[in-house]
Amino acid sequence: MSKKTGVVLAVLGMCALSLFLASCGSSSDRPTGLLYVLSQAENNVSSYAIDLNNGDLSLITENMPATCPTAPCGVPLSISLDPTAATALVLNQNSISGYTIGSDGSLSAPTTAATLGQTALAMTRDAAGDFLFVISVGAPTPADCPDGTGSFGPDCPTISVFNTKPGSPTATLAGSTPLSRVPTGLSVITFTPPGGTTAETLLFVTSNLDLTTNHNDNELSVYVVDSAGNLTEQSNSPYTAQVNPRTVLAVNTNPVGQTTGGIFVYVGSQGAVTGSVSEFQLCTQVSSGSASCTQPDVANNLLIPVGTPDSVGMNPSAMLVDPSNSFLYIACAGSNAVYGFHMTTGTGLLQGLTPASMPTGGTPVALAMHPNFNNGAEFLYVSNNTGSSVTGYNVAVTTGTLSGAQTALFFPGEPSGIAGH
Repeated sequence: MSKKTGVVLAVLGMCALSLFLASCGSSSDRPTGLLYVLSQAENNVSSYAIDLNNGDLSLITENMPATCPTAPCGVPLSISLDPTAATALVLNQNSISGYTIGSDGSLSAPTTAATLGQTALAMTRDAAGDFLFVISVGAPTPADCPDGTGSFGPDCPTISVFNTKPGSPTATLAGSTPLSRVPTGLSVITFTPPGGTTAETLLFVTSNLDLTTNHNDNELSVYVVDSAGNLTEQSNSPYTAQVNPRTVLAVNTNPVGQTTGGIFVYVGSQGAVTGSVSEFQLCTQVSSGSASCTQPDVANNLLIPVGTPDSVGMNPSAMLVDPSNSFLYIACAGSNAVYGFHMTTGTGLLQGLTPASMPTGGTPVALAMHPNFNNGAEFLYVSNNTGSSVTGYNVAVTTGTLSGAQTALFFPGEPSGIAGH
């Protein structure tokens, strides 16, 4: 029997058997592992139970709630679970939908948590579940970002910040920051600097088109997030990134209770021929790791480029780290593959795993992972948009190596966002 067994999801969401063994049904008790998958063709979200012995997936419910409870709101893009896994928020192109997660892992009918005035691109949530950040692309060719007086018009790209609360499926707009750059990706991290007593939250945003006369089209911006959700761009921001940055991820490699690691920011970009991932280190202490930082650098949250970019497949579309913050995985939509790297604790430098990549279905766009504490294994899942499937892998805890690639789901609805717990 294979490591992964599949579930054939019919158009109406009925359970069936495929080449792999799968099961249907629900339980009065919540499964230990849960996986949620969005469908752009069906505009809905499905819930699955994860068998923590082998990573198999079982459909929890045949009633797949639509992501738009009322008026059309565009296709669903991504899904985020709150820290308690009691609720879920789904980002659609023009709205945010809220769900309550039932005792068996199934989802309630959605409510409209918030409406968006622009076409959204991506979202991220802070670890505490207090804020949700959404980037929107604005009008196709806005000419007033800013205009001659320094003001921004309604067609400009934006970062919207929403107040959220663990256990609640609602989102309340806290503020919106107009941009002079077209955003492509975002990542948030909260950490306590070495020797500090107060946690800081930083938001990182990549962009690939400058709307001003500066014409530096490939950038990485850094914002401080205060307790009310207000954003303040740092004095040294933006930074020059590789050509066409598409995704960004901030990682804290410090082991619990130690300061031997650091805060590293990885940017996935797509050049003319192939993709790459480049690295920056945040100055959190004087002369930290491979970065030579001064006290003003620390105060200004300076980013310092580290090493040289590593090659990956074409169109890196999503990045994820394992629960120990030791291994980085990158889904490359143009190469139909997921790449794996080990992150050096002190420097953040990347070392390719063996094998360096594993095949996925067509156009992988999102990643989710579930840790397995039963037998020393973890499971990584990839949603393949044009492949209409979800691919699952076994992950070796000590080495990060991926193995046992199987099509865990045949999914007819153009899967997009995916989230696990």
